[in-house]
Amino acid sequence: MEHSIIINQGATKWDIRQRVWDYIEAKNLANFPRPVHHRIPNFKTAVQGCSRLLVLQEFMSSRVVKVNPDRPQEQARFDTLKARKVLLVPTPRLRTGLFNKIVPPQSPTKEDLRVCSTSRGVKDFSVPIGLDAKVQVDLVVVGSVAVSEKGYRIGKGEGFADMEYGMMAAMGAVNESTVVVTIVHDCQVVNIPEELIESHDLTVDYILTPTRIIKTDCNHPKPGGIIWSKLDTEMLEKIPILKRLQVLEQKAGKKVTLKSFPGEGQIVRDAPHPRHPKPGFRHEPKQKPEYTCDGTAGDGGERLEGGGVECNHPQGPIGTLYLGGIPAGLRVGELKRLLRERHAMPFRLTWQGPRQSAFLDYSNEPAADRALAALQGLSINGHALQAERARGRRAGWTPQRPRDMEAKRTTNCTVSNTVPNVGGW
Repeated sequence: MEHSIIINQGATKWDIRQRVWDYIEAKNLANFPRPVHHRIPNFKTAVQGCSRLLVLQEFMSSRVVKVNPDRPQEQARFDTLKARKVLLVPTPRLRTGLFNKIVPPQSPTKEDLRVCSTSRGVKDFSVPIGLDAKVQVDLVVVGSVAVSEKGYRIGKGEGFADMEYGMMAAMGAVNESTVVVTIVHDCQVVNIPEELIESHDLTVDYILTPTRIIKTDCNHPKPGGIIWSKLDTEMLEKIPILKRLQVLEQKAGKKVTLKSFPGEGQIVRDAPHPRHPKPGFRHEPKQKPEYTCDGTAGDGGERLEGGGVECNHPQGPIGTLYLGGIPAGLRVGELKRLLRERHAMPFRLTWQGPRQSAFLDYSNEPAADRALAALQGLSINGHALQAERARGRRAGWTPQRPRDMEAKRTTNCTVSNTVPNVGGW
């Protein structure tokens, strides 16, 4: 079948997401919430797509079904409850746990089930399911931004569906025979190059659209658990259940070593706004240095999520690049993936979202020169990025001595924000 969206050769995951989001917006194919960028699109014919779940033999024979919490899959959650199956819904962004079991009121009406299918219902009619729960999931329904007929899937870029499946695999809730389904608009079915799919990426067995059912026969293995080498301590701090799983697997004798970059330190985002310091941390906004040991640019920057970290800087002059022309809305994680693909990963990345730019710090001048050469010609979805040596006081600054940094740790470093080193997650 001819695809509505043509994916150019050499496209990245970010390129594909952007093409799909732009197309859906341009063709007015979505309902609220709009715009669809950075979301699982709530396409207008989602109910028709979800209705195809009812004719799948794998759904009819299932007892426990896990459905993602996004709006376009609301009908799938309703149909699961209406069929008197056990419905599991992931906790949004995995903040408080893995997933919840929806428990409708006794003798529920159709309207009761409709409410239980909404985000409100997930809050009001559910009980948490822990890592130690003995549950076997028969069918998994996930949302997608793009998916290929070969079963390759691209989400919105945060990796939660992949991590959810990895954690379910770790707790024995899913296995290699568990069927995974995604429900999308026909235009979201595109060609996705196989080389973009990594070991942690969740693939799908069926694609349901408003007009057809696609059996992918995908032979790419699904995640068999959490790949710890793709996560860092920052991600564990943001998702406590990951930390609990790490402890459990460590006690079981499994390798749970987190990701590290030999010879590189932390990659940092700009610090929180002075009016909003992290609770329990001292903050002294009287003096704003041009570039402190926590990676805070003196002229400020976008406040982003994260937590305080220890400083880890090279001792001596560093090489700094300026990266401009970053497309509005690009996520830091996606930029990091592009830098890794170009073998130009800095030891620190200072993100300046409102200015659509970033500063990349390398351990020395030769390292910065190599990165500069690697970044020439870099573009994202047709947007050419401008890579050049940083000028003025930002170029080649010398980090403070450890003793000086220790003295300032409570005023600077403890309020710094790190970009989670999530790798492909």
